[in-house]
Amino acid sequence: MKLHTFFRSSASFRVRIALNHKGLKYEPALVSLPKGEHQGASYRSVNSQGLVPALEDAGRVLTQSLAIIEYLDEVHPGPKLLPADPIDRHYVRAFSQIVACEIHPLNNLRTLKYVRRTYGLDEDGVNAWYRHWIAEGFAMMEAFLEREGKHDKYCLRDQVTMADCCLVPQVFNAQRYQCDLRPYREVLRIHEECMKLDAFAHAQPSAQPDAV
Repeated sequence: MKLHTFFRSSASFRVRIALNHKGLKYEPALVSLPKGEHQGASYRSVNSQGLVPALEDAGRVLTQSLAIIEYLDEVHPGPKLLPADPIDRHYVRAFSQIVACEIHPLNNLRTLKYVRRTYGLDEDGVNAWYRHWIAEGFAMMEAFLEREGKHDKYCLRDQVTMADCCLVPQVFNAQRYQCDLRPYREVLRIHEECMKLDAFAHAQPSAQPDAV
């Protein structure tokens, strides 16, 4: 398997965690987002969306992080990242989509560049935008955990799932932008537990070959 990845991409981070947790070996193919390599003809010949990650497996190119994680869970052996029970599986997917659909699109590199350019925002303005949506999104995550009552050591009791693969990279990004995460006690506690595991520690941005 070959994973087209960028060390600070939270979507790539999710897939790196999943691959590590399932014990799957892969070759990293490094794509620099700041240099615009994801928009070049060479990479678009791999993934026409011009986004990372993309996973090459068994002669196919797979895109979109949550779809990749579900594919890995269905096709490859190893610990399951989605539970067997349909209600628990919905819970894991719903939490994952709070991150991937509600938070991430408002704070990814494309969006930040657009609001900076279009509305003439300086660094403080961009950071204010980022922190606003982080606060809204993290409040959703915390409320979801508390309302459902299924979390314990991890998002779903003591099973590492796709939800944890999504939670951890989003916390990393929020910390990078110096967001105040103190109100989100359960989110931070789960993040701390996850980071004790090699699958998460080895997937973090600072452990990647393009982290310079």
